Amino acid sequence: MAMLILAAFPVAWFKPQIERWIQRRYEAPATIVRINRLDRFSLHPVIEIQGLAIGQPAWAGTGQFVTLRSARMRLALLPLLQGRFHTQMLILDGLSLDMIRRADGRKNWTRGGTGASAGAFSLEGVTVANSRVRYRDAKQARSFDAILTADPTHGVRLLGTGKIRGSAVHLAADGGGTKSDGRPWPFHIRIEGKDLDFNASGTMARPLDMAQMTADMTARGSDLKMLDALIEAGLFGTQPIDLKAHVRHDAPNWMVTGLAGTIGGSHIAGAVTVRRQDGRTRLDGEVNGGPFSFDDLASDAGIAQARAIERQIGKRILPGTRIALDKLGHTDGTIRFRLRGLTGSANPPFTSATGTLTLDHSLITLKPIRFGLSRGTVEGTVTVDQRSRTIPLMTVDLTLGGATLDALAGRTPVHSGLRGRIRLVGSGRTIRDAVGRSNGTIAIAAQEGMLPARLASLLGFDVGRGITTDADKQSRLNCAVFRLGVRSGVGTADPLVVDTSRGQTRGEGTVSLATEKIAIRLSGAPKQDSLLRFPGNATLGGTLSDPHLDVPQKGKSAGALLKMLGRAITGRQGPLAPEVNCPALIARALASR
Repeated sequence: MAMLILAAFPVAWFKPQIERWIQRRYEAPATIVRINRLDRFSLHPVIEIQGLAIGQPAWAGTGQFVTLRSARMRLALLPLLQGRFHTQMLILDGLSLDMIRRADGRKNWTRGGTGASAGAFSLEGVTVANSRVRYRDAKQARSFDAILTADPTHGVRLLGTGKIRGSAVHLAADGGGTKSDGRPWPFHIRIEGKDLDFNASGTMARPLDMAQMTADMTARGSDLKMLDALIEAGLFGTQPIDLKAHVRHDAPNWMVTGLAGTIGGSHIAGAVTVRRQDGRTRLDGEVNGGPFSFDDLASDAGIAQARAIERQIGKRILPGTRIALDKLGHTDGTIRFRLRGLTGSANPPFTSATGTLTLDHSLITLKPIRFGLSRGTVEGTVTVDQRSRTIPLMTVDLTLGGATLDALAGRTPVHSGLRGRIRLVGSGRTIRDAVGRSNGTIAIAAQEGMLPARLASLLGFDVGRGITTDADKQSRLNCAVFRLGVRSGVGTADPLVVDTSRGQTRGEGTVSLATEKIAIRLSGAPKQDSLLRFPGNATLGGTLSDPHLDVPQKGKSAGALLKMLGRAITGRQGPLAPEVNCPALIARALASR
């Protein structure tokens, strides 16, 4: 008897209950003009709904989220009693969707605007005619307005126009028939515009079931940030891109293999797996590249902004690269990278970079990280910690080894091996800010090299030999040691010593890492009596990118020359340079402390 009642039940009685269910589901007003049962007796009745309207939730503004002229469906009643909605036929006519996502990520098509979908909607076996989909996304600055048709036999078509970050695009998507026959469902998507050309071709397990999908994708565009407006991977502005990859989605996880292409003039290749679990995203991947330029990782707008900042604050060595992890609070993972053939304006001139980047609950660790020079390496560990803090804390511990002065500073008349150590801890939202507020030490040392004899004499303030010595003659560089003890971004020279076979220079003063300004007073002494010995001190000033040596004006006058001659004659030139224990001085400067 119950089955007979169910088979003949007048579904129009449920119209108020269905309206209330939709209102609760979408938190928006909902009305239905009419619900009709088109047959009289069946456990698979044909139902017709006319005049469905679902308004926008209050936060999304005015207008309608969904309007539908008519829907005809064949329902399976027994699964419905078990809480499962199953249709054997669904024909939609005059469907209009107005989908909205705000800048804070709230969506009008999910329950409460956030979180899980307000009921998955599949187009399997569906016919859609005279329908339109409008999509507006303030979070990614993208919008589309497209005509939608679907047919069990002839397939799905979506054709329209839109904008991505203000740039006009055309959208075209098509797929196989909506009737599932157990075989993978083919699809193709193309988004074409001046600043982005994106193609994806592949298959889904069932019609429009993106939970099980594989696809080959290509993307050409003005920069990675344009592509990110589609894939939402947290990418940044770069030089123009030309990329391809094979993508597999096995919900909730993504696998990207065969990633290859160019960013500007840089070549990259790699793979990444993205797994989602317990509200977090886990990455595991590798990136290889070469030739590669870090300059390609900045967009034209970013370069222009950096130049504007440079005009305002002056040229800087320390980059203004952001290290804040605000957008990565729910992302963990490991990325291994190997970049070779580095080019561009990097200073020092690195030739390669290899390492492993680990991200764990707002803690980034680069360990190991290794930069190659034409001779020598810089290697060690860098961390950026934003756990339980709004401003990240950066820790740098890098060692320079096996290098030469030429490899670090370019062509120079001084030839010597170099060693160094940087140990800094500072907070800031960019590398420049963090180093400008840091504490620690910076040390560099050269030993047992050669330099022009004239230069060696002048380093000892021996003007006479600096002028008269043969230009081709060489002298020994015993050592050059420069250590900055850094406190609150100000480095104090301790020590600064250049010791040669002809003379010695010592310095005292500071270097501001925040402004990169140098203020160091230099004094010199020869290692033997001089005909003309410069009296007084010189000043090393300027900035790290543009240092300059200042000699007091009185030291350049005829009176100063007569004074130097008088001191030479009377033997009152001052003490000669003392001997320096170079190994001990270098060991102290480079020591871990």
